[in-house]
Amino acid sequence: MVKIYHNPRCSKSRNSFNYLKEKGIEFETIEYLKTPPTKDEIKELLNKLGIKAEDLIRKGEAIYKEQFKGKELSEEEWIEAMVQYPKLIERPIVVKDDKAVIGRPLENVEKLFE
Repeated sequence: MVKIYHNPRCSKSRNSFNYLKEKGIEFETIEYLKTPPTKDEIKELLNKLGIKAEDLIRKGEAIYKEQFKGKELSEEEWIEAMVQYPKLIERPIVVKDDKAVIGRPLENVEKLFE
């Protein structure tokens, strides 16, 4: 099963979404700002991405700069922050079976389907 954690207002996210459509790949779309992932879902995504929670944080977001910049948070605290403020989650995330990639650049998504 293929999933995309998608923000339709983001051009990079739309690029990955359109790539999947153009390739005829069946996928589930999760608009994560409308339906934020749970703590367990974030942990599962991090496991599939093979990264730490802090590496999934969008550090350019205002909420990051206002509340988190310069702070040392634990893995659990970063995950909590993403649950509370889903805007902090890097996008898009494309999941295929037990692997996932961040679709920046689009080549990451292409490699997932090679």
